[in-house]
Formats: sequence, structure tokens, C-alpha cells
Amino acid sequence: MNNKLVSILLLTFSGLFFACSDYDSFSTDPSFRLSFSDDTVRFDTLVSTITSPTKTLYVFNKNSNGMRVSNIRLQKGSESLFRVNVDGEYLASGSGNDYLIRKNDSILVRIEVTMPESGTADTVSYSDELLFSLENGALQRVLLTAGSFDAYIIHGMIIESDSTLATDKPYLIYDSLVIADEARLNLLPGTTLLMHDSTAVDIYGRINAHGTIEKPVVFRGARTDRMFDYLFYDNTPSRWKGITIHKGSYNNSFINTDIHSGRWGIRVDSTSLDFIALTMQNSIIHNIGGDGLNLNNCSAEVLNTQISNTLGDCVSICGGAYTFRHCTIAQYYPLSYDRGDALYVSNIDENDIHHELQFIQVQNSVITGYADDVVMGNLSSEYEDSENYFFQNSFLRTVGENDDNHFIDCKFDNDKMELRGEKNFKVFDTHNFIYDFTPDSLSDIRNLGDPQLMVGLITDRLGRNRTADEAPDAGCYEYIIPAKE
Repeated sequence: MNNKLVSILLLTFSGLFFACSDYDSFSTDPSFRLSFSDDTVRFDTLVSTITSPTKTLYVFNKNSNGMRVSNIRLQKGSESLFRVNVDGEYLASGSGNDYLIRKNDSILVRIEVTMPESGTADTVSYSDELLFSLENGALQRVLLTAGSFDAYIIHGMIIESDSTLATDKPYLIYDSLVIADEARLNLLPGTTLLMHDSTAVDIYGRINAHGTIEKPVVFRGARTDRMFDYLFYDNTPSRWKGITIHKGSYNNSFINTDIHSGRWGIRVDSTSLDFIALTMQNSIIHNIGGDGLNLNNCSAEVLNTQISNTLGDCVSICGGAYTFRHCTIAQYYPLSYDRGDALYVSNIDENDIHHELQFIQVQNSVITGYADDVVMGNLSSEYEDSENYFFQNSFLRTVGENDDNHFIDCKFDNDKMELRGEKNFKVFDTHNFIYDFTPDSLSDIRNLGDPQLMVGLITDRLGRNRTADEAPDAGCYEYIIPAKE
């Protein structure tokens, strides 16, 4: 082997040795510090006794040399409610020793917590600190916080006789909530039902969900944490299944009830039109992964109610008899362009069976959305000139200016230069999925309603007086003129 080749090989191995040596060297420089992806790891309010989702903390060494972490521990040690795993190693008794972090490298810390029952109706808070003792003598801290509330935890709730649920704490329901034939379930103000992602509500008997403005009855998903830092799971759709009113169930009522974040809202099966199957008043169905309100050849009355932002139709009707008065039906579902209509009307079901459309009356209401026309349908030819359906004193995003047979004193949102009617509402935050469909001060919705159609609905969904100005606003929300300073 010639001398030149030997020299090259020696230089190569020497470079590799020093490169590895530099990579594996560790400093005790007292100025070196670790960097963290978060200085506080927060767990959103949890259901006590239920293990939290796992949080991840990244620990970075951005210094010019490696660092040794002598010890990582929870300040409360083995008594801490938090559980910590560092790079695959569980911190037994809340403490672990000797961690090496090379320069420009990191370690992964995973944290979870299970909060015990508090025995109170209040939300309780808990905190601890994760301490990092460095070989250079420095001590760094990351705060861990969590909150929790107690709940009744039920796997498969079956109501077999008339029952009223307690309101002292929420219900976390797995699998299903079934109201058997002949049974009635009463839900009082403040009742909250947290539904696991596989949970459906099946009503064969009857339900009366009667809340108040201050204490509504709430049907929602069970997840109380965040999808992203800015976005709660509760503001996203399809967190649980939905509510089905089965054939033969009548006189179901939802008053001051909030139904949101399901795969569907309420479905009503085909049943006799001699009795009202569903009454909704002062309620909301919002942020749904399918149809919001699906009415199949039944009788229903919907008053002072918001139905909004659904991947399917906000309201889907096939046959039957229906009244909508002072409702806001708004199709601004933000997660897909392939969203359904605000209102879809048909007398032919998916099996091509015809159902008589006795009547639909929509009065003092708002039906709007992103599309140029959000009121669609599939009606047989005999309904073209009939008066079986009509819209009165309503704000509509559809084509109907020349149809006096079906549209009476309505205003049409046909301004295509605007962003699909969003200008008409108070809050339209598509980033955080937060909406307030109260009319804006300059909204075309204002003073559109007919006072004669307001009977029994003097206040809006939030209890605001509709008689304080010229005329009631269309929809379920009334604009209130701010008091002069």
C-alpha cells in the first residue's frame, strides 16, 4: 500500500473519530439550558376517573454540545396524579435518572393523568411540576395542570319506565341510550349528556327535554379536550352518533335544548300524521356530520330554533306536515364543499315510495347558506301549483321572486358579490368554528317578520324582546339596539 493512500485513510479515520467524539461529547457549562416545546402542559377539563388523552412534551438541546440530565422527576413524586414516560421509559415512583441529549437533539416526554372523583358538583383543579436536574447544576421546571368534574358513567342506559334524570352532575354514556316503548324520559334544566363516539339515542317511547335559557338540556360528545390549541373537539362534528325517534313514538319535545357535534342531529321515522311526533322550541342543532333534522313522513313543529352547519342537509323533509316559525336554518358547514342544502323537500323517499306532503309552512324565518340556492327538493308534478308549501315573511337564499304562490312577503338573498350572506350575522369565525347568527345592525333580516305570526314567540331563542323596535326580525334571533352611552 503506497504512502499516499495510507495518509488519506489515516486522515479519514481521524476525521471520523473526532466527528464522533465531538457528537458524543457532553458539557457541564453552567450557562447551558434545555428548551421545551411548552412551559406548561395543560389538560383540559376531564371527567374524573377517566384517563386523559396523552400529551407530548419535546425537550430540546439547542446548545453547542451535548448535555446530561441527571434526574427527571415529578415534584410530588409517587403521590402525583400525573404519569410520565421519557423516551419510552416510565418514571417509576415519579422519578428517573441519567438522560443524555446530544447537541441539536431532543427527547420525547409523554404525560397523562387520571383525576379522582371529587365528590362535589364543582370543577376541581390539580397541578404538579416536572423537574429537570442538569449535570451543570441547573434546575428547570415545566408546569403540569389539569381540571376535572364528576359524572355518572353508564354503559348502555335503558329507560324502561317513566324516569327523570338527576341534574347534580353530567352523564357520560357509552354504547346507547334507549327509551323503551311506553316509557318516558324527562330531562330537566341543566341536564348534560356526554356521549361516547359510538353512542346513539333511540326513542321508542317518549322524551321531554325541557331546559331553560340559562340552563339548557345539552346533548354533546364526550371529549372535553382540544383537537388543536385553538380548537375544542366539542366545536367539531361527528363526536357521537345522534338521536332517532322511531316509528310509533309521539309527543316528543325538545325545549331549550342544545344538540351539537353528532353524526346526525334528530331523525324521525315515518309514522302516523294524526299526532305530532316532534316539537322543538328555543333549541339548537349545530355542527353535524350528516343531516341536522331529518323528518320522514311525520308531523313536527319547530319554533324559535337554530339548525346550522351540517355536512348533510340542515333540514331534510320527505312527506308529512310541518311548521317552522322564527327559525334560522343556516348552511355554512366549513369542512367540505360537498355539503347538503339548508332545506331539502321531497315526497319520494330513498326507496322511491311516494308520501303525501300535507303542508310545510315556513314563517318569519331565515334559510341561507354558502350556495347560490340552498332550498332544493324533489317534488312530484302535482305540487308545482299547489299551496301545500309556502314561505312567508322570510329571508331566503333561493330563487322565488316570481313565485307568488309559494313565497309571500319574502326577501331574497341574491347578492352574489357578497360572501354568501355572511354579512348578515354578528359573528362568523370559521377558524375556530364559532358562529352567532344574531342579525348584524345592517342586516337584511331585520324587521322582516310579521308581528301577527309572532304569537307565543314574543322573545327570541335567547329571551330577547321582539317588540322593542319596528317589527320582529326573521329567524330565531332578534337584534337589540345598543343602549346609548
